[in-house]
Amino acid sequence: MTIDLSTMSRPELEQLRRKIDQALDRLARKERKLALEAAEQAARAHGYSLSELTGAEPRAAAKPKAPARYRNPANPAQSWSGRGRQPGWIKDALAQGKSLDDFEI
Repeated sequence: MTIDLSTMSRPELEQLRRKIDQALDRLARKERKLALEAAEQAARAHGYSLSELTGAEPRAAAKPKAPARYRNPANPAQSWSGRGRQPGWIKDALAQGKSLDDFEI
C-alpha cells in the first residue's frame, strides 16, 4: 500500500494521523496483554503466580458505601451517612435551629 502524502490536504493528513495513533494504541494494548499472559504462563510453569514473583498484591475491593444515618423528611430520597460534607438540606435545617437527631433514621 502506497500513500502519497504530498497530495493530501491538511485535514486528510490529520485524519490519517488520528487513525495511525488509534491503530498504534490498539496494537500496544494487544502486545501488552500477550506479554502479560506469557509472563503469567511462565510463572505458573515454575509453580508461582506472577503477583508472587513481582511482589504486586491483587487490587483490593472497593470499600462499601457507608449506610445512611439521616434522611430528609421533606424528600425521603435524600439521605446522608454522616460522613463528608453536609448536604444543603442538613445545613439549612441546622441553620433553622433543628438538631441532627431530628433526621436520624
